[in-house]
Amino acid sequence: MKILTLHSDFIVIEPKKKAIKDAEKIKKAKEEIKECLVVLTAVEKRDEQNPSNVVKKLVKEVKDIAKQVKTRKIVLYPYAHLSSDLGSPKTALHILKDSEKALKKDFSVYRAPFGWYKAFNVSCKGHPLSELSREFGAEQEKESKALKAEKKLRSYWHIMDTSGKLHDVDKFNYKGHENLKKFAFYEKSKTRAVTQEPDHVRLMRKLELVDYEPASDAGNLRYYPKGRLIKSLLETYVSERTIEYGGVEVETPLMYDVNHPTLSRYLNKFPARQYQIESDKRTFFLRFAACFGQFLMAHDATLSYRNLPLKLFEMTRYSFRREQSGELTGLRRLRAFTMPDVHALCSDLKQAMDEYKTRLKLCLDVQKKIGLTKDDFELAVRITKDFYKEHKEFVEWLVKTFGKPALIEMWDERPFYFMLKYELNYVDNLDKASALSTDQIDIENGERYDIRFTGKDGKDHHPLILHCSPSGAIERVIYALLEKAAKESKKGKKPTLPLWLSPSQVRLCTVSQDHNKFAEKLADEIAKQKIRVDIDDRAESIGKKIREAEKDWVPYTLVIGDKEAKSKKMMVRVREKNKQIEMTKDELIKEIKKKTQDMPFKPLPLPREISKRPIFVG
Repeated sequence: MKILTLHSDFIVIEPKKKAIKDAEKIKKAKEEIKECLVVLTAVEKRDEQNPSNVVKKLVKEVKDIAKQVKTRKIVLYPYAHLSSDLGSPKTALHILKDSEKALKKDFSVYRAPFGWYKAFNVSCKGHPLSELSREFGAEQEKESKALKAEKKLRSYWHIMDTSGKLHDVDKFNYKGHENLKKFAFYEKSKTRAVTQEPDHVRLMRKLELVDYEPASDAGNLRYYPKGRLIKSLLETYVSERTIEYGGVEVETPLMYDVNHPTLSRYLNKFPARQYQIESDKRTFFLRFAACFGQFLMAHDATLSYRNLPLKLFEMTRYSFRREQSGELTGLRRLRAFTMPDVHALCSDLKQAMDEYKTRLKLCLDVQKKIGLTKDDFELAVRITKDFYKEHKEFVEWLVKTFGKPALIEMWDERPFYFMLKYELNYVDNLDKASALSTDQIDIENGERYDIRFTGKDGKDHHPLILHCSPSGAIERVIYALLEKAAKESKKGKKPTLPLWLSPSQVRLCTVSQDHNKFAEKLADEIAKQKIRVDIDDRAESIGKKIREAEKDWVPYTLVIGDKEAKSKKMMVRVREKNKQIEMTKDELIKEIKKKTQDMPFKPLPLPREISKRPIFVG
């Protein structure tokens, strides 16, 4: 089935002529429904296999979207033009009637008459969630054993303070740790669905960074030039730091055979939903991490204990997970994402734990340089009771190194392939948490993939494997930076991006077009120092140009007039300090270079002159 939903001010529907012999009888010649969610539907041949399951999926999708856009009125509208492989009219009407009945329990529902050519006039609201497309079939969604186990899993929740003492999560004194409280109870609830638009979604569109792509599957986004620049800089920085740490960069395929004997076992140990596709009479799944390719590569390698720890690294563009539609929102949770994965093959638990410590410090430093500090995160450690009893001091070290109380989730038995996992979690302005940096100690896959190394004793052994993402998904890093900026804005501060990630670091605003030549010369001199500088050369008032620079979050704005053209010193509007400071060109360059030291650089993603730039959103 295919659907297209339109959050609408109104829709007016007028049946004109029967399209099929057994068209439904019409009650009114014309109908208007206001403030509603219009659901255009096309029932397909594949839906005839299991109509009742299609009804369940349609109802769930409509409920999820209606919650997000906050409407209580639904219009079900049969719209054959969405598909070229339509099911029978009898099945289609059956599905629509059953869906109408189910939805009426919670909503006011109008179903457009079936089997008619209809004229309609609809006013779509035009916000980011007002137009959404979905596609699903009659088959039951396949879940791995790990997903099913995760739903039944019983967790014991604690807070560990920096002295190593465990507290019941409900009895801990959260004074001074209010964000930890939000995180802890969010994790306990295990409710991931989002019922209102997060702040970063508005900002990612306002700043022309990222947007939804209606022509793709939900959770697959488009990146405008500024957004692509930020994403590219983050990818470059995380890759450089990982390689500097010792990562050996590789590249592996996007898809793998579902029936590969090793992979099929691993799929059932990983709690993620997969995209599956058919090719040459075989079923493949799109990877949801770099594990598969790296482990198969390690299986074929000749390894000695002298090679360990071996750190295999890939920046996966993309990894795929069929996240549930109600959980998809902006950059926070996607179906296609860029994940830096660095796996370390270790000879034994001692080496694995030593490497784990090194990698925690790497993750914390990577986040700090990106622009996110310990104050922005909450630490979660997930372990079995047995591991905690045997390695209590190691868990305490993790929390002490982090420097704040942390959430501890314990299980009676080990449900997954790892014996220990930590995450650095960002809690956003809707009190939803998302994991960024993470690392795991995997004790199964060395053996499962039959990865072997020759030990000091001359015998073959299976390595332990660490799974680390030094930053977490690159998209989620952007999400966290935008949510942090929104949080600062609510405190009365000007929202900013880290200087090294700002698409325009310096803007020159000319008083009149007579000053454009001087601005071009100045821009050339600044740009030579690897600083992104642009010129507002339009025939607009200086007030409007300054306001545009503010809307674009430009860190340094200079007004260029007669005085500036003659003097070595200029008044610079510094966004971060919210004031004007007198500087020379060299002083400005020195300040920017100092703040962006050791971070990667890329040139402007758009023409230098504002007059030559297209408008992508608006």
